[in-house]
Amino acid sequence: MGFVTLPADGHLHSEWSWDAEKGSMAGSCARAVELGLPAIAFTEHLDHTVWTVPLDTIRPGGRMATLTGPDGLLTPPVFDVAGYLEAVESCRERFPSLRILSGLEMGEPHWHAAAAAKVLAAGRFDRVLGSVHCLTDGDGFTEPPGLLRRRTADQVVRDYLAEVARMAAGSDVFSVLAHIDYPVRYWPAQAGPFDPAAFEEEFRHALRVLAGSGRALEVNTKVPLHPEVVRWWRQEGGRAVTFGSDAHDPTGLAFGFGPAVHMVEAHGFRPGRHPYDFWTCTR
Repeated sequence: MGFVTLPADGHLHSEWSWDAEKGSMAGSCARAVELGLPAIAFTEHLDHTVWTVPLDTIRPGGRMATLTGPDGLLTPPVFDVAGYLEAVESCRERFPSLRILSGLEMGEPHWHAAAAAKVLAAGRFDRVLGSVHCLTDGDGFTEPPGLLRRRTADQVVRDYLAEVARMAAGSDVFSVLAHIDYPVRYWPAQAGPFDPAAFEEEFRHALRVLAGSGRALEVNTKVPLHPEVVRWWRQEGGRAVTFGSDAHDPTGLAFGFGPAVHMVEAHGFRPGRHPYDFWTCTR
């Protein structure tokens, strides 16, 4: 493949995200400098949805256990905006050669417009991601791993993409759609290899809605995004992408970025003027 200049990592979590038990903002900055990354964005979790977690998946003594009741309902903690932004400023002073963006990963912001607006008004956030983690499940909400216990894998993916489209249409507080293929992380082996072609119509619909709003699609490398999705993104009018490792500890920074860069370039996307800019393509 040859040498690849790594792009900015636009999706990172530190100790300021409730689920990043091994997260370290300073450690991630040091790792970014070591890797030669030009910029990073700490997009900490901002969740307001209360959802059901299978109790047999919770590690005793872990942070998730402290947030989950005996009924399996997980209630996310209140996000400390002031403390987080102070930590970002401290790292900017400590790592002057690294462009550090403040940010949030908003879970289901179309369900929590008032709460999301309140947090955004409390400080400056350079990069805001919109994410779907939970889907409606009867009278409550559940993430894909729980849903896969009682729905087919195909149905979970279709339900997920439908909710992504609703989020893109129903909220304008985010500039980047995170992990459009989130359920693929939990795709069961017994279902065979994941084939995005089986969900082309649903992917295209979600991508079309997002493209119409002028926002960017994240190439999340936690699980390699299938090239077909990027091809459909461009065909549906998408003009910008970002890269995100979704790392929850410093060791995961820029994971899989080399192949992702080559894949994105093959579909006509190129770096912006500044290292933290979206990658864009011409019509």
